[in-house]
Amino acid sequence: MDKLIEELKTKLVEHLNLQISGEQINPDEPLFNSGLGLDSIDALELIVLLQQDYGIKVKSAEEGKQVFRSIRTMAEYIMEKTETKSE
Repeated sequence: MDKLIEELKTKLVEHLNLQISGEQINPDEPLFNSGLGLDSIDALELIVLLQQDYGIKVKSAEEGKQVFRSIRTMAEYIMEKTETKSE
């Protein structure tokens, strides 16, 4: 899981053009509002990232709120969905 978290940090910095490094991101920090301060455009980028890089679709706005709470919740979701696909 730690490897996936580090991978996600790097991808977020690259895809969202963040002005910080991956090392500066706390995996439990909220992605939106008071945390990294991402916005709705960034949310769309995250949805595209999950689809293109991991083959995972977020099915609803409610699911998205849970998935994109933090980098750790994204990693947990990816692991859960990729394990389900391989079974």
